[in-house]
Amino acid sequence: MRIFILLAHPRGQSLCGGLADAYEAAARAAGHEVRRQNLGDLVFDPRLVDTDLAPPLEPDLAAAQENTAWCQHWVIVYPVWWGSVPGLFKGYLDRVLAPGFAYRPHEKGPFWDKLLSGRSAHVITTSDAPALWLRLKYWNSDINMMRAAVLNYCGTKPVRLTRVDRVKFLSASQRGAALRRMAALVPTRN
Repeated sequence: MRIFILLAHPRGQSLCGGLADAYEAAARAAGHEVRRQNLGDLVFDPRLVDTDLAPPLEPDLAAAQENTAWCQHWVIVYPVWWGSVPGLFKGYLDRVLAPGFAYRPHEKGPFWDKLLSGRSAHVITTSDAPALWLRLKYWNSDINMMRAAVLNYCGTKPVRLTRVDRVKFLSASQRGAALRRMAALVPTRN
């Protein structure tokens, strides 16, 4: 399987970075083809002022589109900040998942073509808040956005979810267990 891993945390040296590293190592060990990008290493302007006048993609974002088109399974690892995704990641989504690449609006009517069909995704998040709090208080706002308004909107499904919560309270052994759990999340090879 072709797997694209996006570390969507602006800092690579984070628990998210460790989770992405562990997932990548397990996927390679299982014989999958893997590509990876780290958001914090990419050079791009995250601002999208007008979709009709969108500037050409910077090389890193063009590579992101190529990786997304190439993959059969997209793994996205990010921290929950303010009940959502980091702002830089939102800018990445705005620029990379552009009309004509990720979806195509119909000329007449409210519908669209989903151009990223035929691939699955796994969203892996970290948060200081307990997962139950994110679900009850914020109604899983980040996941609703990622699953319904981003990935499913573009045709990507199914979308699996893994949360590593209460991060600031995790002991070193609990962090290690979270890292080891990544191997079990890798799809089996067809």
